[in-house]
Amino acid sequence: MTLPTTDLTDSHPDLAVAEPIFRDYGGSLAFAGPVETVKVFEDNVLVRATLETPGNGRVLVVDGGGSRRRALVGDVLAGLGIANGWVGIIIHGCVRDTAVTATMDIGIKALAALPKRSDKFGKGRVSVPVRFAGVDFEPGNWVYADADGIVVAPGEMSI
Repeated sequence: MTLPTTDLTDSHPDLAVAEPIFRDYGGSLAFAGPVETVKVFEDNVLVRATLETPGNGRVLVVDGGGSRRRALVGDVLAGLGIANGWVGIIIHGCVRDTAVTATMDIGIKALAALPKRSDKFGKGRVSVPVRFAGVDFEPGNWVYADADGIVVAPGEMSI
């Protein structure tokens, strides 16, 4: 269930709010769901492998170390996410194919757009706590994202 982040923080002022460092690159500007995480650096093999699994309405949070040298998600991986039931992707890194991803029915937030593809070594970790933008993302937390920002909650919230 997508709830406005402004209403969530008004009703629950102690919720974690990510620093405003992300831009929207997907066709869905508002999305929410349980968190799954991937921690990688300039390598998207595990991002792809995770998006190939059933998303069941989850949000994939990718800690790419903030790198602006390689894109970790593009239109192909966004399409895999849609096909497998993921509602959103938050990337502490870059995205590419943005003209296409902007038309796709998935939320994508990233630091920037960059045309260069990622490396393919398969290094990284899945389903581990990650921290960036001043907040902790843990598998099973809930994330709420819209045009106003990103809010992280310990579980599904109501207003």
